[in-house]
Amino acid sequence: MDTRENEISDREKIAKRLKEARIQSGLSQEKASKLMGIQRPTISEIEAGRRKVSAEEIIQFAELYKVNSSWLLLEESQSHDVNFQFAARELEKLDPEDIKKLLDILKILPK
Repeated sequence: MDTRENEISDREKIAKRLKEARIQSGLSQEKASKLMGIQRPTISEIEAGRRKVSAEEIIQFAELYKVNSSWLLLEESQSHDVNFQFAARELEKLDPEDIKKLLDILKILPK
């Protein structure tokens, strides 16, 4: 019984990380499902921890959300990795002048 409880717990943790990664990547369940070629309710079931995720799906999610598959599989702690990846993705969207302005703001923030 204890093994079953750990399995459910791990599935829920993976589900939580998948949802967090999707949200931080700026994708809705609908958009993610279209890009993955699966139905939106499937994403919902996965994120709720009610459906197991295959290794192939983990790889697809990691590529789509631009996170490490090892983080999705609970092999790494979150630390600041996901936040840094999110910030880097957002910075890629800015033009050079806006990046310069942002860096100037960061320089004046208290450390």
